[in-house]
Order: sequence, then C-alpha cells, then structure tokens
Amino acid sequence: MLRHAKSSFGDSYVFPGGVLEATDDLLGNHCAGRNDADASTTLGMSAGGSSYYSGAIRELFEEAGILLARTPQGNWADPDRYATSRDNLNAGTLLWADFVQKNELTLAYDALHYFSFWITPRELPKRFSTRFFVAALPNGQVATHCGGELTDSRWISASGAIAASKAGKIVLPQPTVSTLRDLSGFDTIDSILNWARERGILGVSACRPAIISIDGHQQVVMPDSPGYPSYPDTR
Repeated sequence: MLRHAKSSFGDSYVFPGGVLEATDDLLGNHCAGRNDADASTTLGMSAGGSSYYSGAIRELFEEAGILLARTPQGNWADPDRYATSRDNLNAGTLLWADFVQKNELTLAYDALHYFSFWITPRELPKRFSTRFFVAALPNGQVATHCGGELTDSRWISASGAIAASKAGKIVLPQPTVSTLRDLSGFDTIDSILNWARERGILGVSACRPAIISIDGHQQVVMPDSPGYPSYPDTR
C-alpha cells in the first residue's frame, strides 16, 4: 500500500501497519487463539504482547479494510458491514475496543503469525520498533486502501515488487525489501504460514540496520555487513 507523501515513509509502498494505541490493550475477553502470556512469550516480552496482535488487526482493518475477526457464530466478520465504523476509527471518533465489544467480535489472534522484528537505525531522528505478522486473507474479503494515510494499493508478487523497485517504478523501505526477499522463496500461502509459524516458535531476533556514509553518500547497512558501526548497547 502506498503511504501518503506527508506521512511516515511517505511515497513508499509498505505493508499495512501503524502504532499501538491504548485501546489495543483492552480486549482480553474478545480474542481467540492466544492469551497475553502466549503472545508475550512469542514476541519475547514479559507482558503486553497481546496488544501487538490487537493493534495489527486494527491497523489492517483501518488501512486495508481486512477484518481478522469472527462473529458470535464463529464466521469471519464481513468488513463491508462495518464500513462506517472503519471510517470512524480512521477519523478517531470511535475507539477500537468499543467497536469490537459493541459488535461482539472475537479477534483472530490465531490467524496472525509473527515472523520479523525491526528497529530503525539510531541515526534517524524518528525511530520505530516494529513487529511483522503474516496472515491468510479470509475468503470473500477484499483489500481497499483507506484513502487517507494510504493513497493506493495493489496485489503484486514478492519478486515482482522487488523488480519494480529496482526499475525505479516504486519505492520500498529496507524492511519491506528484506521481507519480500524472504517471501519470494515460497509459492503457496501454506508454505509461507508454516515458515512464519516455525520462526515464531524458534524465536525472532530484532534486526537493527544502521546508516553510514560511504564516499559522501548515506547507505543502509545490516548488522552482518562490512562497515556496520560498533554501538555500546543494543537500543
């Protein structure tokens, strides 16, 4: 999805996502597949891991119109039914917890598979600590960009996106490029989900790229690359 020019990572194509909100932590009785202890263990945290699952589902709904939630009958929720609520969530006039509770939805934490963790370079003035999840698209749901923070969306293969970036047709941040490279090695949804599930079980380490100057030009380098700076700690 294409980020608005004036937003973070502006004019770049990225996966849906955003920041955690306080309301993400209020849905312990409206989730399935993982409790906070399970989620926290998977994310390598002492507590609060369920907020990331809730936040991922919320951002996916707000930005892409995909709703990983089930009705009281156990069926996938129909995002089209909640189009007005999606607009209100994006406008900040509706709280996520209120939306989920009022509609008696159950967030499908079990549909999310954690596979990657990125922390932006210390050299940047604005930094993020970002967790990546992958999920299968529920049958019948269609991704649509919100039109605010995101101004375009497209389905494209991982290898196709990398090729488009190399050709200068689209801009991709480094974490997106690395993720696409990982995904390009698979040819089925099940193989991707199984890979991500195994990574989550084995443990996901944080990836901390750095920005260095080479011949007067700034360049992003990974921890295993030549020239990676030596830092006194790992923040």
